Amino acid sequence: MTKENDGLIRRWFAEVWNQGRVEAIDEMFAADGVAHGLSNDSGNPLRGPVGFREFHARFREAFPDIVVTVEDTIAEDDKIAARCIVRGKHAGDSMGFAPTQAQMEINRNQHRANQRRKNC
Repeated sequence: MTKENDGLIRRWFAEVWNQGRVEAIDEMFAADGVAHGLSNDSGNPLRGPVGFREFHARFREAFPDIVVTVEDTIAEDDKIAARCIVRGKHAGDSMGFAPTQAQMEINRNQHRANQRRKNC
């Protein structure tokens, strides 16, 4: 299962973020999945593909040239962690403030567990 998880998390970043394929969210984000660390305007955790799609749309509008590079992954049984670098230019105002036109770079860790739940 570790190879499957590695492939899934790499596909998630390639298709959902780098290619902006919104339909891939439905394919890989479980209906009962929770995007831990992300919340909606009310402060509630993002749940399921519907909740995540709203965040994804706003973020991609703010950073239309976003590129996520998976630096490495560690997988064991049904769990995986990926270390990523996220880069992009803040060019849209969908995050609640005017675009700065500044380049951003974020070092991020993404975790995923349980094949049944897809990506979460």
